[in-house]
Amino acid sequence: MTITTRIQTVERSTRPWGWYETVSEVAGHKIKRIGVLPGQQISLQRHHQRAEHWVVVQGTAQVTLGERVFELSEGGHCDIALGEVHRLANRTEAPLEIVEVQFGSYLGEDDIERLQDDYGRK
Repeated sequence: MTITTRIQTVERSTRPWGWYETVSEVAGHKIKRIGVLPGQQISLQRHHQRAEHWVVVQGTAQVTLGERVFELSEGGHCDIALGEVHRLANRTEAPLEIVEVQFGSYLGEDDIERLQDDYGRK
């Protein structure tokens, strides 16, 4: 049996709060690695065309889902329903990395409604 391995070059996109890399994207779902720098957070946001699933692979995440705020450590995970208000934050001094799986008919970066943003983005 022959196993063929394909190594893909992944481009890292930097943001004021950290970075993300799109690992895979096909019709209906996208997989990203997301790193949040110590003391930083993404915008409080929601999406109109996608749901998400987050898995913490390094560090401790502070997650806001609707009115709930809770922590997830390595191996912890949560589901973000279509239209649910959410935020990912790193309140520690250590790196935070998650894997995000998006599901939906449209997965573009412009499907972000920012409700609050530390960096003045709309």
